[in-house]
Amino acid sequence: MPGSPAFVKHSPGRRLAYGLVGLLVIPTSGLGTGLVAANLQNIQGHLGLTQSEAAWLSAVYVMFNASANLVLFKCRQRFGIRHFAEAGIAAYVVICVLHLVIADYPTALLLRAVAGFAAAPMSALGMFYLMQAFPLKHLGRALCLALGLMQAMTPLAWVLSPWLASTGDFREIYRLELGMALLSLAAIVIVKLPQGIRIRVFEPLDFLAFALLAPAIALIGAVFAQMRYEWWEDNPWMAYAVIAAMAMATVAVLIEHHRAHPLVMTRWLGTSDAFRFGMGAIGMRFLLSEQSYTAPGLLRTLGMGPDQLQPLYAVIFAATIAGAVISALMFGPKRILAILGVSIALVIAGSYLEHSATNLTRPHDVYLSQLMISLATGMFMGPLLLMGITKALARGTDHIVTFSVLFSLSQGIGGLAGPAVLGTYQLYREHEYSAVITAGLDPADPQVTQRIKLYQGAYAKTIVDPARRDIQARALLAQVATREANVRAYNDASLLNSLIAFGFLFWTFASDIFRVLTGGVERAGRLTRRRLSVARYRRSRKLRTHPQ
Repeated sequence: MPGSPAFVKHSPGRRLAYGLVGLLVIPTSGLGTGLVAANLQNIQGHLGLTQSEAAWLSAVYVMFNASANLVLFKCRQRFGIRHFAEAGIAAYVVICVLHLVIADYPTALLLRAVAGFAAAPMSALGMFYLMQAFPLKHLGRALCLALGLMQAMTPLAWVLSPWLASTGDFREIYRLELGMALLSLAAIVIVKLPQGIRIRVFEPLDFLAFALLAPAIALIGAVFAQMRYEWWEDNPWMAYAVIAAMAMATVAVLIEHHRAHPLVMTRWLGTSDAFRFGMGAIGMRFLLSEQSYTAPGLLRTLGMGPDQLQPLYAVIFAATIAGAVISALMFGPKRILAILGVSIALVIAGSYLEHSATNLTRPHDVYLSQLMISLATGMFMGPLLLMGITKALARGTDHIVTFSVLFSLSQGIGGLAGPAVLGTYQLYREHEYSAVITAGLDPADPQVTQRIKLYQGAYAKTIVDPARRDIQARALLAQVATREANVRAYNDASLLNSLIAFGFLFWTFASDIFRVLTGGVERAGRLTRRRLSVARYRRSRKLRTHPQ
């Protein structure tokens, strides 16, 4: 297919080389953004940023990464996979160098945006290299494995972060990014992908569609990214951003709908297949975002730092890799829905296990639940992507651009929407629980009085003034109340995610359940009609044999 490398027979040694290059390029494409997210507090402190300002560093990366596939697929088709590969990794190297040289906030935002755009071709490259290491009949398994490995980069970043942060220089993460990018550049220059088909595909209206759709995608991503930090009910700019995004997307859809060779196949996007796939991809990414928000957020609220969370993320990383391997081994056209169903069931079970946490919960208490969700993370991506590719190719190879845009957009929006919705719900519940707990702290209550005296005793050696000790004790009691409210709110968020996952599981298989039920009713009707026919036939024979 134009835009992809040719798949030819390789010697075992060359297959091994392709596999090793793929295992190098895949971490290079996804580890950088994970390291920034894991070290966001350190970067925030070094640059003197607020929490909302620091969140933009991760947000702009996702915003530009999600919109990059609008033109990158056609770039591969036009210029060839080799030139595309070398240009993409070279741009990534330049961005990594600039990260080390420039350290102010506006430039950091610009660089993260360009890095998000440059990382999009890196993901495709890693996937293509790993697929070259497998025989043609196992390409589906190779794709499952490559996509599963991509999901494991975020927990790997959290595993590495404590060691990188031990130096006290947040630019260590950029040095690691640069080193991996240089190694990847050398590897893809030495071990080149087989040349694919090159065709002329660009039209002037393609750039107009990109100029309209890319800002629309970026604005939606910005709203979801900032909902947790800038309360959306108090910030009108979010409403204006959504309105502007809808207006630009509407104009772009109208233009694309009436083109002879559109960049985005709007007629296919309006079909039930595309809608179900898009909603399914968003839903799965939404559900799996629990792993990056609920359990880690709860543990950080209870005072767990990166060092204490490192073993937990090691379990998550290993389970994600195991999920990818299981998905690759089980992969088959008839097993895609079964793998997706098992993934959703694992999310339901894992989220439900976490809804009973207390202030004594520690990382080892969530190993089992996070292992379940991590297995689902590694399992679902490959089968989901292959199911969508099959539906798109059934319409023609010109639908692949639309599919790649739909898939990347669903993953970006779903990944941002999950923490935004769960965070909003958690904040609502925390306020309600805080009000209830605070209302129950009656100073005349003997238990409350005893707790205050206990806290006063803790400050007796450092604070001499009794009045100041009382103020500090009451402030500590308020902190404990807030912590308890947060624990309960995180439990509610986990339970909500479990309920959403259950509804999503039913929706995913609703058509199959309906088909089975209607098939059963039809079979019962046919059996009843057959029995009536037999009974009528026997009655008629009896009348003919014994007319009296």
